Amino acid sequence: SFYIPQDISGHIKLLGGKEKLAEKLDSLFTTSSKLTGHKQPDITGLIGQYVHGNEPSHQIAYEYDYAAQPWKTQAMIRRILTEMYHDLPDGLSGNEDCGQMSAWYVFSAMGFYPVCPGSDHYAIGSPNLDNATMHLENGKTFTVKAAGNSKDNLYIQSATLNGAPYNKSFITYETINNGGVLEFQMGNTPNKNWGSGEGNIPVTTIE
Repeated sequence: SFYIPQDISGHIKLLGGKEKLAEKLDSLFTTSSKLTGHKQPDITGLIGQYVHGNEPSHQIAYEYDYAAQPWKTQAMIRRILTEMYHDLPDGLSGNEDCGQMSAWYVFSAMGFYPVCPGSDHYAIGSPNLDNATMHLENGKTFTVKAAGNSKDNLYIQSATLNGAPYNKSFITYETINNGGVLEFQMGNTPNKNWGSGEGNIPVTTIE
């Protein structure tokens, strides 16, 4: 039921509001699972009934952004980054189909992810790199910094884009392509005001 990245707004309407989406996400990540019967190699990397080893699940942790609770996205993304990946032969969950398991890590470690293919919006998570610079095809660079980043400091307290306050829990392709610096101030407690107000949350919709 979560794999409708092209119309998360429609899903929210069907559920009865953003709070209902958040509740459904909470349930997914906390409901216990016990698998029996036929071996399912993709059903690995479980958090509750969330399955990181199966790629159609990869946008789900970011959907808290769309439910106006980005601090929950930040906590879950950092948990997946640190628990589901390591530098041993079994360091990836499920199957590495066309590099998607690794692509999710690279995007998420930088701090954002393309929830809906074809959209120009990227949902913001919790950057796990102190500093990352992308060298763009147009010759410009886009840098993401995470000041105060640590294992405990996984929550975004505030952000600036080219020195100006930035309060959106998403970033657009155009913004990235224009080059610049996106800097996050990180802390160990959620800032529930950042990225959650009107106009500051990502949207996908089919009217």
